[in-house]
Amino acid sequence: MNERQLLEVAVKAADDKRAEEIVVLNMKGISLVADYFVICHGNSDKQVQAIAREMKEKVEENGFSIKRMEGFDEAKWILVDLGDVVAHVFHKDERSYYNLERLWGDAPIENIQSELNQ
Repeated sequence: MNERQLLEVAVKAADDKRAEEIVVLNMKGISLVADYFVICHGNSDKQVQAIAREMKEKVEENGFSIKRMEGFDEAKWILVDLGDVVAHVFHKDERSYYNLERLWGDAPIENIQSELNQ
């Protein structure tokens, strides 16, 4: 499985748990950390945890392992490191505060509608 397939699994998992405003930033040539950032949010601590848990489970079902997951217990900003893909699952209030889309404003936004419509 390649990085694009990994990205699709992560995005679909977030969508399955009703993550809101899913955005994918193409970080190639911008960040050495990852090729893609997935940014989304939930409206409650439980939903934020459910989104992160679903990503972890679906990625592992597809033969990948997560490198690290941080912030799960607090459920304000959960970082799911999948290697080439890093997912940022925010609580709604935290997302607007950190505004990663603005911070990484020079990164192109990937069109993920085809993955969400499957």
